[in-house]
Amino acid sequence: MSFCTNLDCLYPHNPDPARFCTSCGKPLLLKDRYRPLQPIGRGGFGRTFLAVDEHLPSKPRCVIKQLCFPEADGESFRKAVALFRQEAVRLDELRHRQIPHLLAHFEQENRLYLVEELITGQTLAQELQQNGVFSATQIWHVLKDLLTVLQFVHSRQVIHRDIKPANIMRRLPGGDLVLIDFGIAKQITATAFLHTGTTIGSPEYMAPEQTRGKALPASDLYSLGVTCIYLLTGISPFDLFDLTSDRWAWRDYLPSGMILDAKLAETLDKLLHNALSQRYKSAAEVLQAMNLEAQLVKKKLINSLNSEVGVDYQKLRDLLAARKWQQADEVTWVLMCQALSKPIGSYFFSGDIERFPCEDLQIIDELWMKYSRGRFGFTVQTKIYESYNNDYGQFCAAIGWNLPNSTSPAQRLSFSLSAPIGHLPSHLWAGGTQLWRHINALAAKLATC
Repeated sequence: MSFCTNLDCLYPHNPDPARFCTSCGKPLLLKDRYRPLQPIGRGGFGRTFLAVDEHLPSKPRCVIKQLCFPEADGESFRKAVALFRQEAVRLDELRHRQIPHLLAHFEQENRLYLVEELITGQTLAQELQQNGVFSATQIWHVLKDLLTVLQFVHSRQVIHRDIKPANIMRRLPGGDLVLIDFGIAKQITATAFLHTGTTIGSPEYMAPEQTRGKALPASDLYSLGVTCIYLLTGISPFDLFDLTSDRWAWRDYLPSGMILDAKLAETLDKLLHNALSQRYKSAAEVLQAMNLEAQLVKKKLINSLNSEVGVDYQKLRDLLAARKWQQADEVTWVLMCQALSKPIGSYFFSGDIERFPCEDLQIIDELWMKYSRGRFGFTVQTKIYESYNNDYGQFCAAIGWNLPNSTSPAQRLSFSLSAPIGHLPSHLWAGGTQLWRHINALAAKLATC
């Protein structure tokens, strides 16, 4: 039986139970089970559309990629099919929560199809357009999340080839970054049909060696570096590269007042080096250079929520994941009281912070940073405080704590992700009149934990 595979027919034109295409009269089911709903993207080497799996009782939605090839002789197409099967097997082996699961692959009417898990959320390109440029803390989290998944991908001898903000999705709920759209269709086409001049990837994010047709793990790292400087500046990578001096001039385009850690800047520069000999060779090398081992331990700690003193942090995690910022702020105070074995609603002094259990402080801090995409958390607050030379008044003004004076605990808080960076969690738990002592104690405690 023949099926409708014309992208222009893939809309649900009529609710007929038989689901025949009103344009060509052919059934709309692919491989007897997948019903296309609507196109969601197309390019020179593939088409993507949203579909539903009619075979399963829950009728889950999925993504189907139809790989398109130019007219060629039968032998070339047979070679493309063989390569497609090989690449599908490799994709199937990439079982990682930050990579869409491959659900099926098949051939139908001289077309090739990949069926993948549907990831709901926003791409980093959409986030940039909606919320503006990323902070240094947010870039830290982007690097941390993506370097771990790239380490996994490269260990399976797979190279993504097209890392850019539009191919990085933040999964909702949860906030994990997911690497989408591996450049397989173009790779198969270039190889099977002997298009030796074909480059795979997006030119503005592509490493020099990749433009010459040779992609390496270091090429993905270069693209990740370009992605980061674009997110930091909002300026096209084409404009961030100074051709006259043959260097990246991204520092010249940082927003006024942005504070960038020297180690982060150094890491980005090495990711972006044109010469392979001076660039990072592997994701593991970058992780080591950024001293992320401790951060990865913290991440495991968050996943287990393993309190040092038996406090249950699941409610805080759930509230933050649901973006219920005000309730999360209230629960944070309650949990801090529990961690210190003090009555609920007790005020804390610098001595209380000094004896706060390290694992519990890290869990609270990292949960806030994770679910706010790096905008909120104790670490964010202490870095901002230090950037103002420990001036508490300037610190409060920077994070939007509109204090009548620097010794008052009264705050007019905004419980929204659009609040200033560092605005939450509040310090309503701070006791006494010398409130700067609490932020000093927090900074010292986080440094030693």
